[in-house]
Amino acid sequence: MRHIWILIFAALILVGPALVPLFDPEVGIARADDDDGGDDGGDDGGDDGGDDGDDDGDDDDDDDRDSPRRSERDARPRTGEQGGGFLRRLFPRREAAAPRRRAAPPPPVAVPDEIVVLSLAGEDLAALEAQGFALIETRTLNTLQTTAHRLRIPEATSLNAARDLVRARPSAAGADLNHYYRSEQGFDPDCNGLECPIRASFGWPIPDARAMSCGEGVRIGLVDTGLNPDHETFEGAALRVLDFKPLGDTASRALHGTAVAALLVGNPGTRSPGLLPQAEVVAIDPFHRAGGDERADVFSLMDAIDRIAQEDIDVMNLSLAGPPNAALAALLGDLIDSRNLVVVAAAGNAGPQSDPLYPSAIPEVIAVTAVDRDRNVYRRAVQGPHIDLAAPGVAVWTAASVRGAKWKTGTSFAVPFVSAAAALLRRDAPEMTPPEIAARLKAKATDLGEVGEDSVFGSGLSPVINPLCQVQPGGAG
Repeated sequence: MRHIWILIFAALILVGPALVPLFDPEVGIARADDDDGGDDGGDDGGDDGGDDGDDDGDDDDDDDRDSPRRSERDARPRTGEQGGGFLRRLFPRREAAAPRRRAAPPPPVAVPDEIVVLSLAGEDLAALEAQGFALIETRTLNTLQTTAHRLRIPEATSLNAARDLVRARPSAAGADLNHYYRSEQGFDPDCNGLECPIRASFGWPIPDARAMSCGEGVRIGLVDTGLNPDHETFEGAALRVLDFKPLGDTASRALHGTAVAALLVGNPGTRSPGLLPQAEVVAIDPFHRAGGDERADVFSLMDAIDRIAQEDIDVMNLSLAGPPNAALAALLGDLIDSRNLVVVAAAGNAGPQSDPLYPSAIPEVIAVTAVDRDRNVYRRAVQGPHIDLAAPGVAVWTAASVRGAKWKTGTSFAVPFVSAAAALLRRDAPEMTPPEIAARLKAKATDLGEVGEDSVFGSGLSPVINPLCQVQPGGAG
C-alpha cells in the first residue's frame, strides 16, 4: 500500500503543474490583462482635466501601467493565501518574469543619403556629379540671393565621407548633412488647479480684451509645426499661415504650432490668452511625419526660414532643436547680420548632460531655457555656456490643437516669452542691432542660480511685459 501512495505522489509531481490553471482562474486573467493599449494617436481636444494625452514623440513622464481594473485584481486575496487550495500549497505558483520592453530605436539624425550645400558653383556641381553625386533639387533663397542644393551621395560612400568630398570643392565649404530638427516639447504637468497661474507669478499680465492689449506694430515670424487657425483663441488675431510643401508626404499635426502661436497672440477673452494679442504673426510649417517621428529636414527648414524672413518680420521664433549644421548656421548668421533679424530658439529638452543643440547654440541666436514657477530649471533642459535667458516653460497653460487649452512643458514654450520681449524692444528702438537687443534683454534679466551668467540659466529670468506693454525686469509684477 505504501508503494501505491509513493507512485501517486510521484505522478502528482509530474503532472500537477499542468493542472494548476484548472484550479486557479487568476492565471488566465493575468494573461488577458497584459496589454491595456489605449493610444489612439490623435490630436488633443482641449480636455480640462490634466495631461493632454498627446503622443508627440517627445519627453513624456506619463506612467499609466496601473489601471483600476488591475489594481482591484491584485488586491484580491488569492486561493492559496486564503488557506485553501491543495494544489496551490503543494505546487506554489511561479511568478512569471516581466517581459522585457525593447527600447525604441533613436530617431534618425539626418536623411540617410543626402548632402545640403549653399551657393554651389556650377563647375563644382559638375565636378561632384562626375564623382557620382546627383542633384536632387535646387531652391532659391531670396533673402540672401543665393541657392540651396540637395545632393544624393554616391553609392557605397558614407555620409561623412561624402560631406568631406563636397566640402573639398572651393564653393562648398559649408556643406553638411540634411539633418533633422524637431519641435522641443516635453511633458511635465507640475501645476494644480484648472488654469495654471504661472504667468501671473512671473509678472506677465493677462489683458482683458484683444482691442485693449499690447503688441500693435510688432511682427513675429514663427517656424513651427502646423497650427489650427480656426481655434477660438485666434479669432480676430493677425495670424497668417504661409503655404509650404516640406519633403515628407505626411503633414505635421497642429499640436505644437498651435500652442506656441497662442502664447504669442491668443485672444485674451479665451482660456489661452497671448502675450502680444495685437501683434502680427506669420507662420510656416516645414515639418512632416514619418511614423511617430515629427521632424523637419534642414533643406526644408532653410527654405521655410528664408520664406519667413521675406515677410519683413522683427523677430523669428524657433521652438525647435537638432544637431549642428554648417549650412543652417551660415543662413541664420547672414540673416542676423545682413537683415538685422532677431532670432530666438529653444535650448532643447535632451537633458543637462546633452551636447548643445542647434540653432540655439549658434552664437548670434538667443538661446532660451525653461523654468518652473519656483524658478527651478526644467529638469530636461539642455545646459551650457551658450544659454542666454530663462523663461516660463514648465506647466504653461496654452491652446490645445482643436479647442480649449492644456498644460504644456518644454523649452519650446519658453521661447515666445523672450520673442515677445525682443519684439517690443525692436518696435521701440528699430535702430538696435540683434546683438544689442540680446544684450539689453540680458541686462534687464533677473539673476537666477549662481551669481552672474551661468550655464543653467544664462543671464537669468527674461524681462517681462507690464500692462503698459513695456519691457521691465523679469519677475516684476
